[in-house]
Amino acid sequence: MKKLVSALCIFTILLSSLTGCSKKQESGAWDGSYITDSRFLLNTVVALTIYDKQDPVILEEAFKECANYETIFSRTLPTSELYKLNARTLPMKDGKYEVSDDLAALIEKAIYYSKLSNGAFDLTVAPVSSLWDFTSAEQDKALPDNTALKEGLKHINYNKVHIEGNNVWFDDDHTTLDLGAIAKGYIADRLKDFFLEKGVKSAMINLGGNVLCVGQKPDGAAFKVGVQKPFADRNETCAIMDLKDKSVVSSGIYERYITVDGKNYHHILNPKTGYPYDNNLVAVTIISNESVDGDGLSTSSFALGLEKGLELIDSLEDVEAVFITDDYNLHYSKGFKETIKITEQ
Repeated sequence: MKKLVSALCIFTILLSSLTGCSKKQESGAWDGSYITDSRFLLNTVVALTIYDKQDPVILEEAFKECANYETIFSRTLPTSELYKLNARTLPMKDGKYEVSDDLAALIEKAIYYSKLSNGAFDLTVAPVSSLWDFTSAEQDKALPDNTALKEGLKHINYNKVHIEGNNVWFDDDHTTLDLGAIAKGYIADRLKDFFLEKGVKSAMINLGGNVLCVGQKPDGAAFKVGVQKPFADRNETCAIMDLKDKSVVSSGIYERYITVDGKNYHHILNPKTGYPYDNNLVAVTIISNESVDGDGLSTSSFALGLEKGLELIDSLEDVEAVFITDDYNLHYSKGFKETIKITEQ
């Protein structure tokens, strides 16, 4: 059986050294130093690195920002705003729930990608995704109850959720939202905004596979982001990209999974069946300006499969993608190699 790797291994940010030193050369030239730290947040390892304005206080404040977003978007945290919306315990007026600006913005973006993919990506998948447990101990791994799965499918339909400004309402009281496939991208973009507000123009944000390059390195060089070779050691890459001020997001069958009776079941679920997509894709990597778009498109294009997924990406501006099929071949979007320097290993 092929070895599976976690989402943290999808990307390898290739750095020449790891240092917390913030010393600058007297000439003012960048000496290659930076500050970096990592924390377990958003159910993953969040790593933040600042290259130019190396202020530990900014780094600490950025982690607090990240933790705050978890209290808004978490589907499983009982105190989160999304949890309360799904439980219908938020204040209601005229049959509508008032939500925060951030939750409203993310729901709008999730509805957009649900429509764009014609439901292949669906923000209302929670009645089914909540039945899958990809974190249990090995001896407790099991498939969802089939009766419960069929009941959950009845309440999945992005057309059943509506938003107008900060007001959200549902056509079906059992329809609930799962924003996990798109939330990290939104958070990465907000962390980039935070860095820029603090005067940071060169940084790297890594939210467990969502990599967002803020600007470029202080010496003008591009960041090098490696695409993990599927089912290989975490340091083994199949390609290396040179990127400036871009987001890189991947969806893959080795992000989260369980093995039951010798068969692997990954977390990218088909809203029409309740089971994982099985379309010969191993991973999809999206390069875009904003990470939230990379998040939405990586899941959407993976769900659509190679042919329709590439067709979707090729129809969009300022977005490129690489699809990896189960034969380990790399398939690029139409303008990929014209706009992005990539070196296959």
